[in-house]
Amino acid sequence: MQSAVTTAEAARRRAGAGVYGIIFAFLAAKAIGNLGIAVGAKRFPQTLGLDPLAYLRAMADPALAGGIILLILALLVRMALLSRADLSFVLPVTAIGYVFATLLGKFVLGEHVSAARWAGTFLIVAGAALVGSDDHKTPAELVP
Repeated sequence: MQSAVTTAEAARRRAGAGVYGIIFAFLAAKAIGNLGIAVGAKRFPQTLGLDPLAYLRAMADPALAGGIILLILALLVRMALLSRADLSFVLPVTAIGYVFATLLGKFVLGEHVSAARWAGTFLIVAGAALVGSDDHKTPAELVP
């Protein structure tokens, strides 16, 4: 009986490790994709508004086009993630992507990040750590 419990626990841990790998892939694709869009949009000579042709011209920028592709990939990875973990786990844990966005904005784009933004970033990290410390999937016997 002891080995069956140990085997089940080991399987649960392996499944959890796979979920965290998918979370990392999602966060990387989303952060780099958003960075690409920000870089490309800032290089565009006009402010984007309601003119759809301006958006099409902006998409010719390689950074912006790459960012769009990465965000589409991030969406597909999130779908895979949601097939393996609860929504109530995935969304709070992936909110740590806002931390990556803040760091990229500060250190890659040279944006000013105020103390209030850093405080908010810290709160996101704390919340993601709290949610991530719980099981990622509701046991099948509890699902209605």
